[in-house]
Amino acid sequence: MIRIATVGTSVITEAFVGAAQRTPGIEVVAVSSRDGDRARAYADRLGVSGSFGSLDALLDSSEVDAVYIGSPNAAHREQVARSLAAGKHVLVEKPAVATAAEWNDLVAQSHASGRVLLEAMRTAYDPGIAAVRDELARLGVIRRASLHYQKRSSRYDDVLAGGTPNIFDPAMGGGALADLGVYAVHAAVLLFGEPVTISAARVEIATGVDGAGIALLGYPGMVVDVSFSKITSSVRPSEIQGEDATLEIDHLASPRRLRTIPRGADATERDVAGETEAGVDALDAEVARFVELVSAGGVAAAAVDNARTAATLRTIERIRATFPN
Repeated sequence: MIRIATVGTSVITEAFVGAAQRTPGIEVVAVSSRDGDRARAYADRLGVSGSFGSLDALLDSSEVDAVYIGSPNAAHREQVARSLAAGKHVLVEKPAVATAAEWNDLVAQSHASGRVLLEAMRTAYDPGIAAVRDELARLGVIRRASLHYQKRSSRYDDVLAGGTPNIFDPAMGGGALADLGVYAVHAAVLLFGEPVTISAARVEIATGVDGAGIALLGYPGMVVDVSFSKITSSVRPSEIQGEDATLEIDHLASPRRLRTIPRGADATERDVAGETEAGVDALDAEVARFVELVSAGGVAAAAVDNARTAATLRTIERIRATFPN
């Protein structure tokens, strides 16, 4: 049994705890926060037995085998490095770090320590994405894709009131590209590889981060537009367009319903959740992959996963580099 403790008390951390509690082979034994009382209250609410008031206390514990890091983005690099140095396996929330170079350094550290490092990118492991890949063969030659994640954040009201919440704070690694656009970029890299050319634009908000943006990714014989926003919402599906058919994807980060529309024929729908006995939860497959790697001593087995994370980070860096100043 893998004994894991969490860092951070965010909404996504709570979702991770729920997924881990449903997954065989792993147990959430503690949560941590810089505020010990807050950590204890958070643990009680989630049904977790232990709590820590500091990262140092967590890392010193012999009762913890692994760490899930769900803290603000800017804290990830140091916390991952410290956790690996303490002999813990690490699952770190997306985006893992700011650059591919930082990620590659941490991967090298994980190899040196013999501990698994994995980015918690649910899109990579969600059964819905596997279903999307299955459907691609029906599309013929793929020429265009439109991949997006646009959802207005309730914290944007704080920005409008003059505040700087973490998710919109440049010092915390905030912004729409890092928080939501990463899903669309990851999907593009997973499905089509790294782009050859990139152009991009953004909507800068009062805090100085991108509140929304769009990137055009060029590939041989096809183009992909990636759009993202935390200040507006979209109700349209993502699309992948081939010469023979078009595929509609209801929710890019966790596809549940796919609609394939062949040229000159009736559309067919695929209910991804209905294909499994108990339905599908967005994070369960991600947690199961981490358990698989740790249980098998799979530091080397994570190479494909970690290379995909590096490719996604490189693409995000290139998108940022093309944003107008």
